[in-house]
Amino acid sequence: MPGGRLTQPDRQRIAALLADGLGYAEIARELGRPTSTISREVARNGGPGNYQADRAHQATAQRARRTKPSPAPGTAAAAEDAYGRDAEAAREFQEQFAALMVQTGLPRMAARVLVCLLTTDEGSSTSAELVERLRVSPASISNAVGYLEGLELIYREADPRRRREHYVIYDDVWLRTWKVSARQNAQWAETADRGVEIFGPDTPAGVRLEEMRQFIGRLSEDMAGGPSESARNDALTVTAALVHARTALTPSQLAAALEWPAERVIEALHDAEYNPDLVDPVALRRTSSGAYTAEARPGRLTDLQLKALRG
Repeated sequence: MPGGRLTQPDRQRIAALLADGLGYAEIARELGRPTSTISREVARNGGPGNYQADRAHQATAQRARRTKPSPAPGTAAAAEDAYGRDAEAAREFQEQFAALMVQTGLPRMAARVLVCLLTTDEGSSTSAELVERLRVSPASISNAVGYLEGLELIYREADPRRRREHYVIYDDVWLRTWKVSARQNAQWAETADRGVEIFGPDTPAGVRLEEMRQFIGRLSEDMAGGPSESARNDALTVTAALVHARTALTPSQLAAALEWPAERVIEALHDAEYNPDLVDPVALRRTSSGAYTAEARPGRLTDLQLKALRG
């Protein structure tokens, strides 16, 4: 494989291949370069959606000419150097990690702030420190911090000695990120559920939305750890009630029969619908009027077995 720095023709080729939808590994093979070289090049120059060859070439030339002052004793940069780490490699990693977060939907500045806090040994920084490290305005930091606080990924901690706040990343940030994703999936499922009611469960559009609701609903429940033991018991109870009733019942009718609050019944029906394995081999079916029935889950028996049972 050829070594040395990427040339301007190399970068033009990268831009063209990105536009064609090729991944980093495929581009690396085309240029005869390591995949990490391509991923770092793209990450540090705007990411896959904003990479421009000429701009990337100029930025690289400017970085090469730029002289970096030695960190002052006691600063964050000097503390990191004490561990013997490669500052340039660390910066490239941060940019690549932030670019990956952007691809998953996180705003670019929020991603940069989150990665900066994550890769800081203290796990916290002041606004001034973030401005210095990321070379952006205080307003940009403030907006990004507000966004991350809204996702409950970071929090503020007052420093009474210096009359300023530190932005701190939660120790369980990845668990919190997982839960945020689970909540978003649940919102998708609920939206699809409303679509089924609007378009009709027996129409092609309604069937498609129902399949989406079931899939994303199961995914959301799996990510959230699934229903609790009490929720499972409630789902089984409302299913048993529908089996014994042998007719369609509305949530309010079920609440009256079981002497439960309406919200408890609605939650139990939701869990039984979104987690069909909980009530297998019975399945719930919602009618166009919003009532529920319980019936044998299809697919458990063959056509011959069903014929034999029906005489």
